Amino acid sequence: MKKLFGLIVISSLSLALFGQAKKPTIMVVPSDQYCISKGYKMEFESMGAKQTLPDYKAAMQNDAEVRLVITKMGEIMADRGFPLKDLEMELKNLEREAAEAAMLASSSSGSEMAESPIDALKRTAKADIVMDLSFEIKRQGPNKYITFNLRGLDAYTSKQIAGAAGQGAPSSSAGADLLLEEAVLSHMDGFNAGLQRHFDDMFANGREIKVMVRRWANWFDNLESTYDYDGEDKELLEHIEDWFYDNTVQHRFSLSDATENMMRLEQVRIPMMTTDSRGRERAVDARSFLSGLSKHLRDNFQIDSKIYLRGLGEAWLIVGEK
Repeated sequence: MKKLFGLIVISSLSLALFGQAKKPTIMVVPSDQYCISKGYKMEFESMGAKQTLPDYKAAMQNDAEVRLVITKMGEIMADRGFPLKDLEMELKNLEREAAEAAMLASSSSGSEMAESPIDALKRTAKADIVMDLSFEIKRQGPNKYITFNLRGLDAYTSKQIAGAAGQGAPSSSAGADLLLEEAVLSHMDGFNAGLQRHFDDMFANGREIKVMVRRWANWFDNLESTYDYDGEDKELLEHIEDWFYDNTVQHRFSLSDATENMMRLEQVRIPMMTTDSRGRERAVDARSFLSGLSKHLRDNFQIDSKIYLRGLGEAWLIVGEK
């Protein structure tokens, strides 16, 4: 009971904090290893190399055990104050969205809705935190037991923030969901503690993202061109670096590479919340953070730029034009 009470308190504190900011979306997905080993996979060639990816739709449609296990994991996490985004429903929503987009046409011209290959690529089930789950039901005489491996991954950075692995007690009658519940419950205090540490770190040090600054090939200047700002003549990349120093949490970022054509910034810590021009509190993500740099370049250097999101935690700023 003490452990259960401790878990409820930890989860309540997490939700109280995130109630003031943007709540993270959490989703349980079967691991790549589980899907591929069971034959739920998509294979294709890219530049002559064979690629294999998990097919979540096939797994959810054909594997009753994985559906039960994911449902049970959702119940366990919801009981601790972490409601999950449902993988199966998200996949269905994306399919419906694609079908509706394909049927839409302009009432005046009959034109189809524009969608670039990049737009199609981005129509995937996204979550801030992915709970990557693999499991196996084994037999011991007349009894069955389950072994599992659960990883909490930050989708922004692909870093593991929590983990749990183990096995449950043998049973002759329990189904996959009950076997998982019995096996997982004894490990969830450590897993939730890992989530809590990650949340505490985000509020103290900001959310971590990656940024790439690039230039359009037809732009007449480059990142090593000299510009004046507040009486200082510096290369543009230095002015950009100064902006990151001024706008990141505790000035935390790492410039890992820079040339006349690009800058790569990693471990960029952005605030969880900001106040807009009307005094309203708003959650910060990679795009809204970089829009500040885009405005800074436009207002002070007369340089237009385009923001391109490569995912939840990575964005490019391409300077020179929209």
